[in-house]
Amino acid sequence: MTSIFLRSLVFNVLFYLVLVVLCIIAIPTLLLPRGALMALEAAWANISLFLMRVICNIRIEFRGIEKIPKGPLVVASKHQSFWETFALVRFFDHPLFILKRELMMIPVFGWYLKKVGMISVDRGGGPRSLLKTLKQAAAEVKLGRQLVIFPEGTRTAPGAPPNYKAGVAQIYVESAVPCLPIALNSGLFWPRRTFMRYPGTLVVEFLDPLPPGLPREEFLNRLREAIETATGRIVEAARAEQAQLFGGVPSAAKG
Repeated sequence: MTSIFLRSLVFNVLFYLVLVVLCIIAIPTLLLPRGALMALEAAWANISLFLMRVICNIRIEFRGIEKIPKGPLVVASKHQSFWETFALVRFFDHPLFILKRELMMIPVFGWYLKKVGMISVDRGGGPRSLLKTLKQAAAEVKLGRQLVIFPEGTRTAPGAPPNYKAGVAQIYVESAVPCLPIALNSGLFWPRRTFMRYPGTLVVEFLDPLPPGLPREEFLNRLREAIETATGRIVEAARAEQAQLFGGVPSAAKG
């Protein structure tokens, strides 16, 4: 475990160093079309995945890429780690996230978020503020963007009981576009609330898209079942792999 600690430490130093350097390099893109900044974001993701592989021995496997529809889309992903917030956007032409308003206020970094058209939500603003944000997101999707949303609203540890919110169904119904479910097991390799990074095979699985026009409850039930079934399968496989590597799953990776 000492080796994993040192590898994790080196990775985190390089990860945030790359982020700072790219934030400086990206300053001129504030005057350029949005695509220039998105290209740098994709570069950050690619560099990060490379560092994960060579330093932490975390192999990344993306399955079902061919299932990603073109055009406007609601992308509903399992959320176990900070990792997917930057690693998924590279698969979409005009990605959109709903973020905490506080992130938009961070100097320089917040400027970039506004530049690429991310949507902020005031978590203390009550139901009316949330509804306004959901309608804004649906309107952006109708204009051709791909909304990446985490239906549970926050990170959940692998194996934790799911708690899907109604917001994703609201956006799906209003935007009238397909929904792409995503299952993953990132929480076993990039756990919450720790800087430790554990080796193994991190899997992201793009599932069969749900067609537009489903009734709200049917959509939410089908979405939950698809994501949770696939996530359970790939988490179980990853736990078996970690058991071979460590003689058991690392405690921090359990959430």
